[in-house]
Amino acid sequence: MSKIKIVDLIIDATSDKILFKLISKNKTYTNEHENCRKNFDKFSILLMKFLTKKRHSLENVRNVFINQGPGKYTSIRTSMAIIKALQLVYGFNYYGFNNNDLIDGDYSKILQLFRQKKLIKNLIKPLYLS
Repeated sequence: MSKIKIVDLIIDATSDKILFKLISKNKTYTNEHENCRKNFDKFSILLMKFLTKKRHSLENVRNVFINQGPGKYTSIRTSMAIIKALQLVYGFNYYGFNNNDLIDGDYSKILQLFRQKKLIKNLIKPLYLS
């Protein structure tokens, strides 16, 4: 596995599915899991298995985009806490986005917002459903 930071990672745990989306220059990989207690208890394991299966690691990740809601409280907090902890080890940048930034589940809009410098680095402001 290369140490060159060549991929971006999108994480969305606000709905009924936990979504991991890995985006490189010419390929996109997606993995979904049921958003339940069992899966967010092993969130980091699911993430690492996904990256390994796609022949990447967090050492390859340059940016992580996390959906900060609105959505399920525990899922949002879990994904944010794990990414913040992993960022300390791997040094990638992370950015928050919200459901209003998505159009029909199209995550390419998030990358457009990033390129337009409309996402703030290392800033997460979660929006929880009550």
